[in-house]
Amino acid sequence: MTAKSDNEARPSGVPDAYIDKLIDRLNSLKDGASAVVDLVACGMKAIEPLRRFLLFGEPSGIFQPRQRAVEALGELGAKDVLIEYLASEKDIPDPVVRYGEEAVESTAARLLARWRDDDTYRILLWLLRRKALPGLIDAVGEFRRTDATPELISALGDSIGRSFAEEALRKIGEGAKRTLIAASLTAHPSADYETSTSHHRRRSALRLLTELKLSEEDWHNLSPLADDRDREIAARACRIALAVAEESDKMLAVHRLIKLLPDTSWSLQIEIEEWLVERSEITRTVIDEEIVRRREAAGGRSTDELLHRLLALKQKIERKS
Repeated sequence: MTAKSDNEARPSGVPDAYIDKLIDRLNSLKDGASAVVDLVACGMKAIEPLRRFLLFGEPSGIFQPRQRAVEALGELGAKDVLIEYLASEKDIPDPVVRYGEEAVESTAARLLARWRDDDTYRILLWLLRRKALPGLIDAVGEFRRTDATPELISALGDSIGRSFAEEALRKIGEGAKRTLIAASLTAHPSADYETSTSHHRRRSALRLLTELKLSEEDWHNLSPLADDRDREIAARACRIALAVAEESDKMLAVHRLIKLLPDTSWSLQIEIEEWLVERSEITRTVIDEEIVRRREAAGGRSTDELLHRLLALKQKIERKS
């Protein structure tokens, strides 16, 4: 008899001892998943034992049993227990155990996103302000609410939460544009002493802006970034200029990208070259002029690395044509 048919045959008054055995089975590598199915089949009576297991059980680096308990609670509609668990204080000094418990918390947060009501949204946003867990970021993003944009942008500075925050902001789309522009322009604590977290947040904000429909006015607001101290920020600002700026600013952006090209990471160099080839109708003339200038300055010598890169770019543009 399958687990499902076995539970269908059980009355609603399931014995406590049976539920306790199912809770123990959550720890089984082999039977843990089927224990979730059986616990859900027990109905509301399983909620309190699952709550005790989750809130008063010992977190572990082997987090799957607690994650299964969360999944069962979600299937049982135990919204209040999931909120209680997420809101509870957890002081876990061991980094492995803490990592495991955060995976459980993220699962609980994602399950809460099933309830698309204002109360759940406010609770999730409050929890996100306390800790930028990937699951909380995902859950808040599912609501596609523009008032969550500041919290999601803050999460862009976190190495673990960044990709999740970027995806959540993509779901908000155009509604996030104004706040993303402001975030791109804001170095923390200042332009002279900007933190690494602030750099990452501004870079991500600019990456997201390139995916939105921008105007010449948006570029006017962002234009100071073309001369930003951070080379990646400057480069991404120039990419925006190539798309929406007036002609004179587009030419300045091409010159700036060429100047930045040798002094950026390899991955960004590849991106810059792709942008220059992609907008060849704008960049071709500037690249040709720079090649001539550098050839004359080299005086027949072949030590100018940037010259070689520009010649290779010229070939790519010609092949594209």
